[in-house]
Amino acid sequence: MKTDELISIFKAGIDAVNPYRLVLQSLKVEGNILNIKDVSYDLNQFNNILVIGGGKATAPMAQAVENILGDRIGKGCIVVKYGHTSPLKKIRQIEAGHPLPDEAGVKGTEEILRLLEGADEKTLVICLLSGGGSALLVSPLDGITLDEKKEVNRFLLSVGARINEVNAVRKHLSKIKGGRLSEISHPATLITLILSDVIGDKLDVIASGPTVPGNSTFKDAMDVIEKYNLVDKLPENVIRLLNRGLMGEIGDTPKAEFEKNRVFIIGSLKYALAAAKEKAVSMGYETEIISSELQGEARDVGRWLAGRAKELRGARCLISGGETTVTVKENGEGGRNQELALSFAIEIEGLKGITMLSAGTDGTDGPTDAAGAIVDGETVSKAKTLGLDPERYLNTNDSYNFFKRLDSLTGERFHVITGPTGTNVMDMQIIKVSIIPNL
Repeated sequence: MKTDELISIFKAGIDAVNPYRLVLQSLKVEGNILNIKDVSYDLNQFNNILVIGGGKATAPMAQAVENILGDRIGKGCIVVKYGHTSPLKKIRQIEAGHPLPDEAGVKGTEEILRLLEGADEKTLVICLLSGGGSALLVSPLDGITLDEKKEVNRFLLSVGARINEVNAVRKHLSKIKGGRLSEISHPATLITLILSDVIGDKLDVIASGPTVPGNSTFKDAMDVIEKYNLVDKLPENVIRLLNRGLMGEIGDTPKAEFEKNRVFIIGSLKYALAAAKEKAVSMGYETEIISSELQGEARDVGRWLAGRAKELRGARCLISGGETTVTVKENGEGGRNQELALSFAIEIEGLKGITMLSAGTDGTDGPTDAAGAIVDGETVSKAKTLGLDPERYLNTNDSYNFFKRLDSLTGERFHVITGPTGTNVMDMQIIKVSIIPNL
């Protein structure tokens, strides 16, 4: 299986959303004026600059901010996923758990809150957010514990709740999500730079919107719990807290923007898809971006993409992206990209000339060391010849071990292993079709 072209196209997309370069492109200092896109700030108006944030791509963002502002920065603290650090001088970085939060995330968030305690009208706060911020910036409301909040996350992920649903619940169990960080930083000037990992770049959903007002309420959070029949499964303290919110005993998250807050999206999946398309075109493929908003069950999306690929002839390339979900029914090991790829492979069994890559732009797919997988029309037949049952692996949500065994038995590389890429703008799928039309 020839994979070099698909890997090259994928890497072109990753390079386009390099967080370090995106920050350098977005922030400029001319004398004492800080320019962010079309907005300017006079740095002489501030006695202190603080840098805070969280997410899997936040470290290279912070590195760029340090290079731009240098000694103008007073202090800083960011929370990043384990292994996703960058060399920093002024800004402290704390590694913590993702996708499930841990005590390190709590301590890192507490340090950020302590930094903001002295923020006043003469303080400029620069907040850096990227995918993963919801789990990494964690500070449970009084009355619930981190373990209880983790249990909520675990249940929501296991039933396949969408990211906006997960965030609606999480922000109503948090001291900082849903705009509460804006409240805490007030009356400082707050600038938020975002690398979006959310379909539609919805500001109140990215990292659960710690610096922007949101539309969700305690009622919305409880509606999600009831939708997935989790009322009797979640910790009593969590249900009690949500009910207190419904009765107005706990103030809801802010619904109005603070005057001195500005939010800038500096990169998103669309940047990556556009660069991937440009690369594919340069290779001679007629290329189409079919969606930047793929969602739904990974296996269903895999089948749909396979259907699109079967219709094509000639040298064609289809590119898509988004964030699918996996409803976990068994105790297998995998991730949404690997499950999508396995489903795609089953659908195109025996069809030559079709190859597909599905991978996470952050370099990880679920709780595994793989970013995703590459498959073609021969993948399933090879597996069956070697005694592997693709359908069984798919039905047990064990796609990671399917591709791991296939790699081992064939000596080929079906897994996509990149390690942390330093960025995070959801997932990408690249389908290459090289089929000679019937004459």
